[in-house]
Amino acid sequence: MSPRSSSKENTKAVLIETGINIMMEKGFNNTGLSDVLSACGVPKGSFYYYFQSKEDFGLQIINSFDEEYAEQLDKVLGNRQLTAVDRLKKYIDDAIVNAEQRKCSRGCLIANLSQEMADQNEIFRTRLKEVIERRRSTFALVIQEAKDKEEICTDIDPREAAEFFLSAFEGAIMRSKVRKDTEPLLSFRKLIFSVVLQTRSR
Repeated sequence: MSPRSSSKENTKAVLIETGINIMMEKGFNNTGLSDVLSACGVPKGSFYYYFQSKEDFGLQIINSFDEEYAEQLDKVLGNRQLTAVDRLKKYIDDAIVNAEQRKCSRGCLIANLSQEMADQNEIFRTRLKEVIERRRSTFALVIQEAKDKEEICTDIDPREAAEFFLSAFEGAIMRSKVRKDTEPLLSFRKLIFSVVLQTRSR
C-alpha cells in the first residue's frame, strides 16, 4: 500500500472510530456530522470522499464495529482450552468487567442502534438483523457443543437457547445502564446457567 493510500485508509478509520464513540453516547439521530468532523479534525469535503451520506456512514460504522466485535467474540467463544459452558461464562464475566470499567454506560452499539433505528430505517433494520442473527448462530454452536458433551442438563433447542441468551443479555445490559450497577448482569449470569441451561455441577 502506497503512503497516499495508507493515509486515506487511516483518515477513513479515524472517521469511523470517532463516529462509533459519538454514536455510543448519542445514538445515530443525535450524532451530527459536524460533531464527528470537529472531533477528528477532518474537513467536510473529505467526509464525502469516503461516505456517500450519513446513512452510508452509519452502515459502515455497523460493519466496522461488527468486524471488530466478531474477532473479540471468536477469541472467547473459540477458545478450545475452555469448555463450552466456561466460554459462555467468560463472555458474560468479560461484559461485567467492561460494564464496571465504563460505570455501566454506553452499552452495545448494535443493541443501541437496533432500539433506535429498527422502526425508522429499513436498511438499518435489515443490516442489524443480519448482524444479530450471525451472533445467534455463533452462540447456538457453543450451546450445541455444551449439549453434545453433556455439560448442560436441559434438552433445550440450541438456537432457541441462543436467542434467549442474547435477548436476556442485551436486556441486562440496558437495565445496568439505567441502574448504573451490574446487578442485572449478575442476575442474568446466575439464572441463565442454573435455570435455562441447567449446567452440571463440577
